[in-house]
Amino acid sequence: MEITGTAQHEAWASRSLPPVEQVRDGLWSIPVPIPHNPLRYVSVHAFALEGGGLGLLDTGWGSDESWAALVDGLAQIGAGIADVRGALVTHLHFDHLGLASRVREASGAWIAMHPADATSVARITTAGAAAFVASEVEFLVGLGADRADAVADVGPPDRLASFTRMAVPDRHLEDGEHADFPGWRMRAVHTPGHTPGHLCFAEEGTRLFFSGDHVLPRISPNISSTFAGSADPLGDYLRALAAVRDLDPAEVLPAHEWRFRGLDARVDALTAHHEHRLTELLTAIRAHPGSTPWQLAAHLTWSRPWEEYERRMRIFAVTETDAHLRQLASRGLVTSDGGPVPRWTLAVR
Repeated sequence: MEITGTAQHEAWASRSLPPVEQVRDGLWSIPVPIPHNPLRYVSVHAFALEGGGLGLLDTGWGSDESWAALVDGLAQIGAGIADVRGALVTHLHFDHLGLASRVREASGAWIAMHPADATSVARITTAGAAAFVASEVEFLVGLGADRADAVADVGPPDRLASFTRMAVPDRHLEDGEHADFPGWRMRAVHTPGHTPGHLCFAEEGTRLFFSGDHVLPRISPNISSTFAGSADPLGDYLRALAAVRDLDPAEVLPAHEWRFRGLDARVDALTAHHEHRLTELLTAIRAHPGSTPWQLAAHLTWSRPWEEYERRMRIFAVTETDAHLRQLASRGLVTSDGGPVPRWTLAVR
């Protein structure tokens, strides 16, 4: 794999924000910070549209700091929010969709997503923060969490209120459809796993591949089960990885970290990572049969000691463990007792 976003990579190494860059004629990368998050920033891509105006790919985290960075980044390329005609959003997470409503209010731009994620956004915004919190708590209890731990990790409704005010998109994009970006051929590629409706975009004129969070150059995106999501999100993800492996783009432009070449090699590395993880989980089940997903997460290798995990980090770890359990079950390697809180053992072969 070859690093092509050298300025992005150098900024990462120095723990600073990378510069606004012109990637191709009429195409810019604008880093928009994610406050208090190890990912640091999302790369918002701005496209000069034929006939005037701009299109955005992703919008950034919904905060005043992020908004100021987006406005400043557009000013550096001689544009403003009022020039935005439409915004494609790769998926429903707050660092990608969070500023979409503010962009739409300031410019009248349309917002487009895959219908699977659009449906989730509509459900969350309709139900409200209290219902969202209650559903997440019950889901974690169903994975083996003590209710007090689940309540503490999810947090009170006011902490998640902003997530329930995200923009419901005006337009839907299905796999294979082209975005309304005049002068560009942005083909939507449905890549579920990170979210059910995650989209990548293959720009057919320049052979650029905008990979969102589906393929990142350094880390694996979180693949988790959710209370209203896919029955096998890791299976979805692995199939979606295989589907993009041989596209052979001129360059990959992910939403985080840095641009690179070598999509096939990176897909192979991500696939190998998850196979290793599945093997580690099988070993944990063999050593601790009859364990819940919550218990099994504590026996896996993480970036820091398990005792330091809490709140959203622990939720991601447990739900990622559950996603891997579901994939093992789909392969016939493990089985649960069928109870309200599943307890997993190796399948009899």
